[in-house]
Amino acid sequence: MNPIRAFALAAAIASALAVSAPAAAQRASLADRVVALEQRAANNQGNVDLLNQVTQLKAEVSSLRSQIEELQQANEQAQSTARAQYLDLDGRLNRLEGAGAPVSPGAGLPAVPDTAPPSATPGAVAAAPSTSGAATPVVAAVGADERASYEAAFDVLKAGRYDESARLFQQFLQQHPDGAYAPNARYWLGESYYVTQNYELALEQFKALYERYPTHDKAPGALLKVGLSQYGLKQMDAARETLTQVTQKYPGSDAARTADDRLRSIELGAR
Repeated sequence: MNPIRAFALAAAIASALAVSAPAAAQRASLADRVVALEQRAANNQGNVDLLNQVTQLKAEVSSLRSQIEELQQANEQAQSTARAQYLDLDGRLNRLEGAGAPVSPGAGLPAVPDTAPPSATPGAVAAAPSTSGAATPVVAAVGADERASYEAAFDVLKAGRYDESARLFQQFLQQHPDGAYAPNARYWLGESYYVTQNYELALEQFKALYERYPTHDKAPGALLKVGLSQYGLKQMDAARETLTQVTQKYPGSDAARTADDRLRSIELGAR
């Protein structure tokens, strides 16, 4: 081959290679950019999906929160209604017994039995049950002032003004420490503290009631509330012991069933 032609051919080939190299590099660069854009788009789509899921979860949580609030409100309303019915029953029993009308034992009583002490004319003698079941006469003069003071405090309690009812029941007990309504007044004083979660003061009143009037109609409820107050104070061992005592001493009673339910709750919480 002619040297001149060979040189020209080599120059042409070199020129072609010089032109094609940048084109190949440009094609590779474009491919990389396309891949990067596709990855970014995929990431953006994943973020959108994640955002949608988060939004959906927030909506579900909001719905569940609303349902919980509705259930809590319904529960509070049910408790308020039950308490009002309970207190209304106690008040009617008080009025019936004060008028001398017979009331059948246990008729229509709520979870914690509540019967007011028998009323009588001033200077009369009221009978309190003894441990053997026989009536033991004790002096308990029920005057108009005692009954009026008790009913005034009780009406305030029924209205849900627990701080005021606590003050009135305290005043009643100071004025009538040995009155016929003293056991009931002490129970409702403890209840006034209990519903406001003042468990220490509630425990003091329920314990004093149970120790002073162990055979009174309110003794099972008082002992139950001792255990529940201990539970509220996180005194689990003491609460377990007291609630067990309720189930053993008053088997089959409403107080015993409530105590058994709370014992189960304590056992489940300890696991």
